[in-house]
Amino acid sequence: MSDLLHIGDFSYELLKLKFKDLGMSSFVAGQVYDWYYKKFNFNIEEWSNISKGNRLKLSQHFSTKTPKIIWTGVSVDGTRKFLTQMADGQSVETVAIPAPGRLTLCISSQVGCAIGCTFCHTGTQGLKRHLKTHEIVGQFLAVSRYLIDEVHPDERLSNIVYMGQGEPLHNFENVKISAEIFLEPKGLGLGQRRVTLSTSGLVPQIKRLEEFPAVNIAISLHSARNDVRTELMPINKVYDLERLFDAIREIPLKAHRHITYEYLLIEDLNDTLEDVEALARLLPLKESKINLIPFNEYPDSKYKRPSNNRIQWFMDQMIRKGFVCTVRSTKGHDILAACGQLKSEYEKLNVWNKDKIQSITNGMTL
Repeated sequence: MSDLLHIGDFSYELLKLKFKDLGMSSFVAGQVYDWYYKKFNFNIEEWSNISKGNRLKLSQHFSTKTPKIIWTGVSVDGTRKFLTQMADGQSVETVAIPAPGRLTLCISSQVGCAIGCTFCHTGTQGLKRHLKTHEIVGQFLAVSRYLIDEVHPDERLSNIVYMGQGEPLHNFENVKISAEIFLEPKGLGLGQRRVTLSTSGLVPQIKRLEEFPAVNIAISLHSARNDVRTELMPINKVYDLERLFDAIREIPLKAHRHITYEYLLIEDLNDTLEDVEALARLLPLKESKINLIPFNEYPDSKYKRPSNNRIQWFMDQMIRKGFVCTVRSTKGHDILAACGQLKSEYEKLNVWNKDKIQSITNGMTL
C-alpha cells in the first residue's frame, strides 16, 4: 500500500508516540527496534516475541522495506561500493571502507546534489530529490544484511560518514532523524564519535546544529582563499569564508573535540605555499583537524591530482605550523571510485546487468 508509514522514518521516541496513537504499548517500540536495527530482520511476520495482534497492526500501518542493492563491487583494497535503489527507481551510491579496527559506511543523503561543486561528479547530475529518513538509514541496513549474508556472519559496520551523494544539511530534518536512529542505544547504538556529518557550508543550517545530535562535524573547505573556493564551490558566492567561519564559531563543541576540515588537494590550484599560509591564518589551531584528500581524477574532469611528493610536502607544512593534519588514503580506485561516477555509468548505459557493469570497472584506474 502506497499510504503505509515506514518504520525507518521514526526515531525511537517518535515511534513510541505513534504506537500510542495506534493503541499499542511503548514497550513494542523497543521490540521493533531490536528486530529491525539489532537483528537486521525486516519481516514483521518473523518478529516472534510480538503478539499476533500487534504484528497485524504493524503490517497494516508500516512498511519495513529497505533499499535494494542492485550492484556491488569490491576493490583490491577491500572497499565495497554499492548501488542502492529506492522504491521509486532512483539510486544512490553507498561505500563500505575498511580500516584497522573499523568498517565505515559512507552514505548518501540526496539523489544528486544542488551544490554544484565543480570537482564533484555528483554535482554534474543536479538534485533530483531528498532521501527520506528510512532511505538514509536503509543504506546502512541493506549493506549490513549483505555483509552478514554474503561476506561473514560477524561482519559489522562500525562507523558512519555522511559524505556520499548530496549535501546533508540541505536535507536537514531527515538527516537529523537518521542520526538519532544511528545513535539510539536500543537500535544501532553507534557512539557519537563514530558518526561524522560533512557539509559544504550551508550557513543557516550550520547555525542550527545545536538542534542536531552531538556527532563529529566535518567542513568541506578545499581552499582558504575566497577566489579559489568560489571556483571550486559556487556556494562560496553566497556564504563566503567570513560568513562560514562566523557560523562555525557558533557550533557547540564538546570538550576535546575538533572540527575536521576536508581539503581536496588539486594540482596547481590549491597546493601552493600561498595556500598553506592562508589555511594556517584561517583555521583555529586547537579546534581544527585537517584531512587532506588527493583529488580522485575521473574522465572529463579538468582537475589533476598532485604528485605524492607535493601531497607530502603540503601535509608537512601544516604539521610544522602545529596543526593535526592527515592524508586520506585513496580507496576503491578500481571500482568507479569518484562519487557519482558509478551511478552515471549505470544510467548512461541503461543496463541493469551487473556483469556488464563489472566489465566497465575491470582494469580502470581512476
